[in-house]
Amino acid sequence: MLTLQYIPFAEMENLSSERRIAKLLSIVKKNKIVLMQGRLRPTEETSLIEKTMEELDKEFKGIELCTIYPTIEKNKKMGKQIKEAMVKMLMGDREGLTIIGPATVIKEIKRNPDKIELLTHSYSKRLLGRK
Repeated sequence: MLTLQYIPFAEMENLSSERRIAKLLSIVKKNKIVLMQGRLRPTEETSLIEKTMEELDKEFKGIELCTIYPTIEKNKKMGKQIKEAMVKMLMGDREGLTIIGPATVIKEIKRNPDKIELLTHSYSKRLLGRK
């Protein structure tokens, strides 16, 4: 069974970087795919990858990570641009969506302009030890 766990921005915004990374890794290590509102800072993404590499073992083979940003609309009216800039200043890294999943479940994440393709390993093949 494929399990997706949504994490709203409000649940992560007050955590330290270390606590965010620990929380995300603990969920992913339970073979769940995380859909997190917002995104990690570049330094947090780097730390997440480093921490993942430290914890690799027979059971935990790593993660797949993808961040999706909202499309940028061209030719917006000046008022709308100013409003969006103010919201971004106040709300921080809330824009976008971050997908993190275990490498044993997610084979590949492809981003296209109008869709996300999340390719998973076949469950029955994993049970039989095939890729």
